[in-house]
Amino acid sequence: MGERLECVVSGEHEGTRLDIFISSLSPDLTRTRVQKLIGEGEARVNGKPSKSNYKVRKGDRVAVTVPEPEMLEVKAQEIPLDIVYEDQDLIVVNKPQGMVVHPAAGNYSGTLVNALLEHCDDLSGINGVIRPGIVHRIDKDTSGLLVAAKNDRTHLHLAKQIKEHTVARKYIALVHGNITEPAGIIDAPIGRNPRDRKKMAVITRNSKPAVTRYRVLERFGDYTLVECTLETGRTHQIRVHMTYLGHPVVGDPVYGLGKNPLGMAGQALHAFLLGFIHPTTGKYMEFEVDLPRYFQELIAKLRERQSQNHFSKG
Repeated sequence: MGERLECVVSGEHEGTRLDIFISSLSPDLTRTRVQKLIGEGEARVNGKPSKSNYKVRKGDRVAVTVPEPEMLEVKAQEIPLDIVYEDQDLIVVNKPQGMVVHPAAGNYSGTLVNALLEHCDDLSGINGVIRPGIVHRIDKDTSGLLVAAKNDRTHLHLAKQIKEHTVARKYIALVHGNITEPAGIIDAPIGRNPRDRKKMAVITRNSKPAVTRYRVLERFGDYTLVECTLETGRTHQIRVHMTYLGHPVVGDPVYGLGKNPLGMAGQALHAFLLGFIHPTTGKYMEFEVDLPRYFQELIAKLRERQSQNHFSKG
């Protein structure tokens, strides 16, 4: 049956959206989860189903049923993890390229979640049975740092930091073309591509603000190595923004050029820095990892090619 929460709306909450009002009833209810419960008909106003954007009125009787957690169907698997840091509240891992973060259609095993379930005694349950502990994601073919929560309190604290854009996240990317300016800011809203719902795009309607800062680290003629700093965290943000700039990430199978002369398996994108305030200690923690071997070898190949070009011209 699950837990049932009931409340009569007071005057101070008059005009508040239903999803916001319900999420205020329990610290364990995120707004996203509440919206899902409302969509499933688990929330009622004065005995009738309602919508998330309904503005509650004084005297409204609001009731919501929070189902018992589903039995976990995702199986723990003994998969090696590159653990950068771990304590009783959270774990920071360096995800390899090619590993899916959480199970989804076509990928129910071999994911980071499968590995975490084997390694950790407990994970937060806020994101349900498929994504236990997962506070944020990086794409399958993006390597690098990711933090997972071991309990709901930690999850909520980290999620709040991500929402307020106070988490430090920096990436290194190899992109097509020569970026001539030393640095720049891409401030362009991102939303679902209206022509292909599986893709994101820079659009003005039904989008969210998205800001990426970048600076050039090294140039290789027709390729540029850049450091990207996320000020927001939209889906595929760096990949979409660099394509929008005219310099798609090398090897990107979705937003790239279609050609892959460097023989990349997936995009050349690595999350090398992650910083956040620890939910328990209140101290800022920052982690940094080196580029994976495939990326280092790619850069070495480009440097060698560039030096040979200079030598032949000399």
